[in-house]
Amino acid sequence: MRFTVSSTALAARLSALGKVINSKNSLPILGDFLFEVVEGKLRLTASDSEVVMQTTMELNDTDGDGRFCVGNHDLLEAVKGISEQPITFDVDQQANIAKISYQNGMFSLPVENADEFPQPQQIGEQATTINIPTQVLADNINRSIFATAQDELRPVMNGIYFDLTPDCLAVVASDGHKLVRNKILNIKSEQPASFILPKKPASLLKGVLGKQGGDVVIRFDDRNAEISFEDGVIVCRLIEGRYPNYNSVIPQSNPNQLTVDRIGLLSALRRVQPFSNDSSNLIRFHVENGILQLDAEDYDFSKTATEKMSCDYNGMPMSIGFKGSSFIEILSNFECQEVVIQLADPSRAGLVLPSEQPANQDVLMLMMPMLIND
Repeated sequence: MRFTVSSTALAARLSALGKVINSKNSLPILGDFLFEVVEGKLRLTASDSEVVMQTTMELNDTDGDGRFCVGNHDLLEAVKGISEQPITFDVDQQANIAKISYQNGMFSLPVENADEFPQPQQIGEQATTINIPTQVLADNINRSIFATAQDELRPVMNGIYFDLTPDCLAVVASDGHKLVRNKILNIKSEQPASFILPKKPASLLKGVLGKQGGDVVIRFDDRNAEISFEDGVIVCRLIEGRYPNYNSVIPQSNPNQLTVDRIGLLSALRRVQPFSNDSSNLIRFHVENGILQLDAEDYDFSKTATEKMSCDYNGMPMSIGFKGSSFIEILSNFECQEVVIQLADPSRAGLVLPSEQPANQDVLMLMMPMLIND
């Protein structure tokens, strides 16, 4: 079997697929890429047994169909170093060898029988389908993934929760201290359905969706999801279990409202945070008369820092503590110029919202407060 393909296009696809493969695999063949040539197209597959990612690309030239597996590391390293040019694969499946030639040289690698490569899980006939614009899904994953947990005792918190209701599609992530809830208002269903997407396939999508167009089609049942995008598909096992009632922790009335420049607050927090206690990372927010004051202190090392900035504030004077690193993460995952911080009292969660919501969306982030000693 012989085929020719663009070197840079192949390198880009293999780099994305390489993120699926684990360094240690239960089956040795899971350390390989699966190559399948069908009707003038090349389909590439990588798997770790729970996540399968496939992508399809056009071939410049081919002399027939076939399939084989080849080890990921050596092939990826070799192809990445070749400048844009056609490269030709000449595969001898009797001798189990592939010769890859390009303008100034060639290399050869052993190939394995593709029949040993595990097939992706099939999605049940009762699957629910969601169509979502690619950019909207990419934005929601980018905005949410930082808030997922790494909790062995509560694995449901380790993924992004997609909650399809008659009102909207809510995309939620939380680690128990911070929470992100994105409502996509123009996607809804009379038949409620939900699934928890693990962090690894979410990260893979984050890497590939930014360059895509069109819609993403998500089909899911109780155990698996199939996510189809412009030139590829990810099939993954879902996290099983019941996600906590996220709406119950979001306060409905936080009357004290603070509007502040996002970049200015982010910069101030980054300057003040190094002076906070390493274990607590506590930053004290004091707001009064249109001034927001940030205070950090670490008395063990005789370090303190204070910074003031102007803001718009409607409410009672208040001091409230937040974890500095988490607040920096929240502000970093907005794109708006100003954020609105809604507070009730120092013991209740604060809400952070963009001053202008994205079209057909309702974005909200929540931070649990920390105890401060006045």
